[in-house]
Amino acid sequence: MHLLPFLYSTGSLIILATLIPFIRNDYWVFRIFEYPRAQKWTITAMILVAFVAMTDFQFNYQWFFLAALVANLAYLTYQIYPFLPIASFQMKSAGSEVEEGFSLMISNVLQYNNEYDRLLALVKSRNPDIIVLSETSHDWAEAMATIHEDYPYRQAKPLDNTYGIILLSRLEIVESEIRFLVEDDVPSIFAQIKMPGGELFQLFCIHPTPPVPGENIRSTERDKEILMVGKLAKKSTLPVIVSGDLNDVAWSYTNQLFQNTSGLLDPRRGRGFYNTFHAKYPFFRYPLDHIFCSSHFQLIEIERLPAIGSDHFPMWIKLAYLPTKADEQETPDADAEDEELADEKIAKPTN
Repeated sequence: MHLLPFLYSTGSLIILATLIPFIRNDYWVFRIFEYPRAQKWTITAMILVAFVAMTDFQFNYQWFFLAALVANLAYLTYQIYPFLPIASFQMKSAGSEVEEGFSLMISNVLQYNNEYDRLLALVKSRNPDIIVLSETSHDWAEAMATIHEDYPYRQAKPLDNTYGIILLSRLEIVESEIRFLVEDDVPSIFAQIKMPGGELFQLFCIHPTPPVPGENIRSTERDKEILMVGKLAKKSTLPVIVSGDLNDVAWSYTNQLFQNTSGLLDPRRGRGFYNTFHAKYPFFRYPLDHIFCSSHFQLIEIERLPAIGSDHFPMWIKLAYLPTKADEQETPDADAEDEELADEKIAKPTN
């Protein structure tokens, strides 16, 4: 019985942590609790089992607490279910007869990580067609020069503020530019790339700032950049891929709003979480690094790659371009309320 006060207090805190994100406030305290939904599910399940085993249920408040735990577990299950391997795919798998495709590797390298050889060895072993790197300082840019011969098409904005970004490609980059969408020191890369069959696609590489003390105390800048890119993706006349460390989890309401307004597909849905951060703390891991695709593509492979010394794992994806099958995939769609909310967030002033 001496553990019951602990179960009541811990369970109440977890339930509170689940309820806080319902408050649609940009302040970091409200947004940060969106991240650990899988962890909250695990803790809630443990508390529920222990509580049932230790309680005689003689009082109404005990039944009320049990009901609250069950409701919390049910809601968290609903939130994470789309990413479980038992859920349906949002992005279809290309058939076994599809051999030709192209591969993309993304990695937040961690600016202060100087184990350049680990990433270079991974690039050599996996041989991706396109590489997108974030948190690339001038030192990282210099280290990547050793593979320039293999990746003749490039666009880069190395910075020493943890927001440098580099695009390397063996596929022809027809057009590219550095854009500063929201903040003057946070660049993104927009590029049109020629696929192996000669068709073009639009690649957006972004890395918005997170809502944490020391960066931005609000999610305003992050949400604004993500949704601006979503709007641009929707307007694009080309197939689209959006990639990068979005500093947001796959199941957040901002990410869902992004998908609805962009119409892009998440290849992780129905396949797994693919938690990429934090590489050094297994229990505290979240899917922060994303690759969203238009319905012109179907999935050949997706994988979280081995650690490279960063606090993020790299991500790998191989795609088949199958535009004639685009109608086979149900794309997210925004209603009037989604569009209004997205426009409101994009128009919101930043600090």
